[in-house]
Amino acid sequence: MSTNESVPRGYVIAGIIFILIGLSVFAIRLTHSGTYAIPHGAAFYSALILLPLGGLLMWTGTREFARWIVMIIAVIATLPCIYSIGGESQEVISLYATDAENNPVDLRLWIVDREDGAWVGMGREKAINHKLDGAKLEMLRAGKRVCVVPSLSQDQSTTRAIHAMKVQKYTTARIGGALGFYPLEATPSTVVLRLDPCSA
Repeated sequence: MSTNESVPRGYVIAGIIFILIGLSVFAIRLTHSGTYAIPHGAAFYSALILLPLGGLLMWTGTREFARWIVMIIAVIATLPCIYSIGGESQEVISLYATDAENNPVDLRLWIVDREDGAWVGMGREKAINHKLDGAKLEMLRAGKRVCVVPSLSQDQSTTRAIHAMKVQKYTTARIGGALGFYPLEATPSTVVLRLDPCSA
């Protein structure tokens, strides 16, 4: 394509959409009170990739076959971004812990409340690698930092009940479940932890 030719409107619209999706991965977290939680993992890298890809789609110097390649890569990069945006669209907490190498990490988790306290859920390996059970940690919820002690439940009925509450509360969990990306029922590797307040 000559640099003097105009870019088809469809590519311009697609480029704008991909750029907006990439920016939204970072912007959606500004809707939560308190310290900004930087995206990480697949969502972070996919969001960064979408920004230049969107620009390439709109650039007059990009050839037609290259635009098709860019479109395919952009669509693939969009998937973790959409999931991240959806996951952050409702209540999310930060649990400040350490990883297996004792590096500080900000765990972004969905949370549900029951008569016996606040609960979070995750894979067993994640809970073990971050040494959550019985640790004294700081939690950021609704803009307030409080000290909590996660207590891992060994009761399978409790695990199933808490997981079901998460699915009921979070729209992204239900959509992800319908698409096969998120378990609608607790799996054998699922664990739940009650976040007890630290003793004075």
